Amino acid sequence: MNKLSNPHQMIQAPSLAGPHEGYMSGFGNDFETEALPGALPQGMNSPQKVNYGLYGEQLSGTAFTAPSHQNERTWCYRIRPSVKHSHRYEKIALPYWKSAPHIPEDVTSLGQYRWDPLAHSAEKLTWLTGMRTMTSAGDVNTQVGMASHIYLVTDSMVDSYFYSADSELLVIPQEGRLRFCTELGIIDLEPKEVAILPRGLVYRVEVLDGPARGFVCENYGQKFELPGRGPIGANCMANPRDFKTPVAAYEDRDAPSTVTIKWCGQFHETKIGHSPLDVVAWHGNYAPLKYDLRTYCPVGAILFDHPDPSIFTVLTAPSGQDGTANIDFVLFRERWMVAEDTFRPPWYHKNVMSELMGNIYGQYDAKPKGFIPGGMSLHNMMLPHGPDQNAFEGASNAELTAEKLDNTMSFMIETRFPQHLTKFAAQEAPLQDDYIDCWDSLEKKFDGTPGKK
Repeated sequence: MNKLSNPHQMIQAPSLAGPHEGYMSGFGNDFETEALPGALPQGMNSPQKVNYGLYGEQLSGTAFTAPSHQNERTWCYRIRPSVKHSHRYEKIALPYWKSAPHIPEDVTSLGQYRWDPLAHSAEKLTWLTGMRTMTSAGDVNTQVGMASHIYLVTDSMVDSYFYSADSELLVIPQEGRLRFCTELGIIDLEPKEVAILPRGLVYRVEVLDGPARGFVCENYGQKFELPGRGPIGANCMANPRDFKTPVAAYEDRDAPSTVTIKWCGQFHETKIGHSPLDVVAWHGNYAPLKYDLRTYCPVGAILFDHPDPSIFTVLTAPSGQDGTANIDFVLFRERWMVAEDTFRPPWYHKNVMSELMGNIYGQYDAKPKGFIPGGMSLHNMMLPHGPDQNAFEGASNAELTAEKLDNTMSFMIETRFPQHLTKFAAQEAPLQDDYIDCWDSLEKKFDGTPGKK
């Protein structure tokens, strides 16, 4: 029986004081939150009987035996245990959402790639039907690597829910506002923010302001964490206090519903008779969160030379090799450029890591034209890339005064694995066939004259 005046309203815990009502601050913290007083057991996890007739259930994001500083789990106190959300499954098709290994033959030749923004469709699309996989890397079955997607969403999920057993999702909006109604609370997300949705978390996606478009990095491997700052020390870059985790919220609603599960690259659907978002209270350190990219504090050179772009890392997902990430999420936002006698844009290079970039808004300094908001580029491992001629000439001859880069926010997803294009990325997405030509006009300047610059 529906106990809410609004059938899709979630009852939240009392709001927190301050500018971020409905959220708790910190990255990797142990949180506790309840939407009803006394719903959260104190001093123990699994009492013989939980208050309000709730069921205790643990959601484990790591193995039980993971080291204590890496161990992640959340205890949930819910109206029904999750096994009530799992009836017989039927395999379904979501043909545009692909997983690695996915290496279609004869899709396109090797090269440097760039895409214009995907146009919004007249078709009604939800979070599930609007996902478009661009690249995949690694192997979802062995839980290494990643996939990159673009989402086009016009319609809210109604009595429909989803979770991924394969991955955590890093969501990067570019247009429109979305609401993620999750088992552990509500996240409202807009451009210039990102969200992390953990593996195994059930949620529904609603459109607050559409149509919505953005990017998704699907992480098959170890979960995202804050990078070590090393000599930078305790401050700057992404500070833990700026990450926000939602307070408890729940639905007690009987309605025919579906739950879709992504498992080993396949999609399966089960029918249930109620909302699975019924966690009344929870405590733990395995939870969704969001982060405002405008709070990212860049660091850089204040005398000469151009450091590696790794100084702009927001989040990293480790691999089994020290210092080599399964995924790095890197942000290029507004910042001051002050280095003397220095070529300031990104330099030319080949990289053992594969680099996928997306433009959230504004102009990227290494590519003044062609790389536009909503667009993407891919420079796979050991393929050379760098500034086009206009960017090179401008930076080589500019008067090097202090310069503020304004109205710019782009990101990079780096991975140790080669990224393979999907058939959609190669044949349906707006691939710029002339991108490779942006380097054709680079001139030979060498003439053997000593001291010439």
